[in-house]
Amino acid sequence: MASLSTQMNLIVEKTKNLIQMCEALQEENDLLKLELQSVQVAFDTSSDKINQLEEKIKAMAVAKSLEEADIDKSAINEKILDTKQKINDFVREIDRCITLLK
Repeated sequence: MASLSTQMNLIVEKTKNLIQMCEALQEENDLLKLELQSVQVAFDTSSDKINQLEEKIKAMAVAKSLEEADIDKSAINEKILDTKQKINDFVREIDRCITLLK
């Protein structure tokens, strides 16, 4: 049988090992939290971009339907220019949001 001193040393050594493992896991956990946060920001940015692109598609569909309709060409051109301006405004807003996220 091992002496009491040997058993205590073994317990102390195992406790130190457990503390080291706990610290390593905590560091890994912190890194994973940061990675998750980064991925969440990227996901949110992508979702916003998707929404903006869907709006752009809708605007382009409206512009195309106006172009095909029997409407005065000057009115069509005005609508197209207005639609293009709105699209440009959306893109600028997206760029601004991306800059703010960085």
